[in-house]
Amino acid sequence: MNTGQLRRYEHALLAIFGLLWIGLAIAPMKRSDWLAENLLVIALLVVLVTVHRRFSFSRLSATLIFVFLCIHEVGAHYTYAKVPYNQWWQALTHAPSLDQLMGFQRNQFDRLVHFSYGLLLAYPVREALLRIVPTRGSSSYFLAWSLILASSAIYEIIEWIGGAYMGGDTAKAFIGAQQDPWDSQKDMTLAALAAFVTLLASAGINYARQRDFALDWALRFRS
Repeated sequence: MNTGQLRRYEHALLAIFGLLWIGLAIAPMKRSDWLAENLLVIALLVVLVTVHRRFSFSRLSATLIFVFLCIHEVGAHYTYAKVPYNQWWQALTHAPSLDQLMGFQRNQFDRLVHFSYGLLLAYPVREALLRIVPTRGSSSYFLAWSLILASSAIYEIIEWIGGAYMGGDTAKAFIGAQQDPWDSQKDMTLAALAAFVTLLASAGINYARQRDFALDWALRFRS
């Protein structure tokens, strides 16, 4: 894919996300929680748009980031603890609720998003690292995994501080612990586990093909 095609693809993803964002910004379940959940999203988008001419992700990485942000926006619209995936499941399958089938005792959408964070963003993180850090081979995979785990921990700290500052029902919705005292630890574990799966699969594919696709992309931008 040449630069022009990549730019058009990035613009298409940004336009689609913008439409989704606007649609989900209309009458969210709780405006204050929606605003809190979107602060980091807006900051990330500003950074990506600002640097995209000098720091473009591959088409795969751009797609993975796009999918994660879309999933996050669904959670932000409903508040994570109230995403009606059970109703969606029953409408599609006419079966009992998904929580009932799986034996879940709480809404699991926030768990899905934390798992998706590691699963979908580990590859883009490694791709970015290969461009800005002199790392190769197994160390690049470990560093990418470490960054996913560290950023997950930072997010949990932000949730804690933000929740303590906001207080009341807004804090409960933002933190989304749903009465689980180990919520933060489980969220970080899911992100780390999912990142491990993605990076292991990436390493396996690279080994089988005898080619590091993320490194190839990074080297395109080296002078």
